[in-house]
Amino acid sequence: MTLLTVRHITTYRYKQPVSFGQHRMMFRPRDSFDQKLLDARLSITPEPSTIRWVHDAFGNCVAIAEFPLRASEELRFESNIWLDHSPSTGPEFQIEDAARSYPFLYDPEEMPDLMPAIRPQYPDADQTLHDWVRRFLRKDQPTNTGTLLMTLTYALRESFTYERRTEPGTRPPALTLKLGRGSCRDLALLMIEALRSLGLAARFVTGYLYVRESDGLAHRGGGSTHAWCEVYLPGAGWVELDPTNAIVGNRDLIRIAVTRDPSQAIPLSGAYFGAADDFHEMSVDVCVRSEYLATV
Repeated sequence: MTLLTVRHITTYRYKQPVSFGQHRMMFRPRDSFDQKLLDARLSITPEPSTIRWVHDAFGNCVAIAEFPLRASEELRFESNIWLDHSPSTGPEFQIEDAARSYPFLYDPEEMPDLMPAIRPQYPDADQTLHDWVRRFLRKDQPTNTGTLLMTLTYALRESFTYERRTEPGTRPPALTLKLGRGSCRDLALLMIEALRSLGLAARFVTGYLYVRESDGLAHRGGGSTHAWCEVYLPGAGWVELDPTNAIVGNRDLIRIAVTRDPSQAIPLSGAYFGAADDFHEMSVDVCVRSEYLATV
């Protein structure tokens, strides 16, 4: 079996000692049939007074840390996880016959649960996004669903420039489309809203990317947290699409959290007590490795 390990270290540094408020962490993977969590360890310095775990509205694991009123010039979080990851291939052979061609209808019984993921969340007043995504549809005849999704995923990979952004937040899809560039979060949100414009259920995923030595130059987004999206297909369920790297399926993608909007999937957030200019810098170091374990 192949074991994937992730070490994620985030360090906040301040110009003078400050005390810390509540911090929320999304570091623990979603345990499932295709990625089995074997172990997870979390270390925080200075040590918090309490850590409690909750499930959010989407079933993601969230750790909440409270700190004593003790000042420090540095706050460090280290998460280490070990998991058995089973890669899947593209969705084209798993889709129900009725959904192999677009457009198709979802099961009426599933619609109440899918509607929040189908309804567009961002304005498209001039229909720019609407018109752009419809260029991938065949005129006057149905479009193969698998081909549509793969073509759209590859088009985003090839047509948009990837950029690392240090500022917080995610760009509105219309702005990303206009600029022709964005971070993995920007590209994921653009694809989500494009899919929703087509009436498909799509949601945001945050996690990690395993960059293999053989394709290290091809993969974009390693060394930090990563973001992509999922689309719901009858018969296949939630299928992962990474427009940053043109990945269809979960190969090399480690899911941590799934949400309706990127603002609900921030890996680490919190507060400190001090002046605004007391903050000095933040560093993030993510290392994803594979280990081969022999089975008897």
